[in-house]
Amino acid sequence: MMEVILHIYDVTNSGSDKTNNTIVQINKIFKDGIGLGGIFHSAIQVYGDDEWSFGFCEQGSGVFSCPSGKNPMYTYRESMVLGRTNFSIFRVNQILRELSREWPGSSYDLLSKNCNHFCDEFCERLGVPKLPGWVNRFANAGDTAVEIAESTALRLRQAKTEIVSASKVAYRFLVGVTSGSSGGNDSPSNSNRGSPRFQAAWFKNLISPGAKPSGSSEIETQEDNVLQQQRQHNFAQTMRQNFQDSERPRHQSSQDLGRTLQHNLKDSELPRQQNSWNEI
Repeated sequence: MMEVILHIYDVTNSGSDKTNNTIVQINKIFKDGIGLGGIFHSAIQVYGDDEWSFGFCEQGSGVFSCPSGKNPMYTYRESMVLGRTNFSIFRVNQILRELSREWPGSSYDLLSKNCNHFCDEFCERLGVPKLPGWVNRFANAGDTAVEIAESTALRLRQAKTEIVSASKVAYRFLVGVTSGSSGGNDSPSNSNRGSPRFQAAWFKNLISPGAKPSGSSEIETQEDNVLQQQRQHNFAQTMRQNFQDSERPRHQSSQDLGRTLQHNLKDSELPRQQNSWNEI
């Protein structure tokens, strides 16, 4: 069994002494002070004096090696033993060749595919624990933030697309209603669409139970029939009243004539009776 050793560096390859000193101070505060993490480079040593890591290059593999703890681009910080691997040196070299093909230098990404991600993958294939969480915490946090931002942007784009689609549907609906109310009478649907009379009648019929919506021509016919029936009713009432008024004096005059005749008849009979008594 062979030890697997993790070597950790402060990332001080910015080309600016001020920036490099700032990174060192950040790592001291966040790692040494509160144990949160920092900005680190890592490499794995197994079988030999070299360490293996991953970095950016335009062509070829990004996997490279250098003497352990002596990477000239960074400031060495510390090392720790992660565990022991059961694999032989032959198998370890085979794993390194596989990783060299799978990790081209052009695929390097500071947040999602950096040297710490490579060391995690290497340790997993060696069968030992991965790096402590604080080694790559800043990159993982940044990668998570990027994923959240990208997901949020995608959701916003989807919401915008849905809003635009809904707006187009509403616009087509409004255009259809407007053209239906101002257009010609090519079809029954066009004549009824947007007509105030039709809409008023439809709402009125909604209030009446069992009623069905009517067209504008049917409404006009119904109104004409009602007016005609009203006129006929008024005319019949007027004629009936006039007939009763004309019959009342005629009936009264016939009764008066009958009384006058009876009275005259009685008057004519009285002299006749008186004459008959005189004769006796």
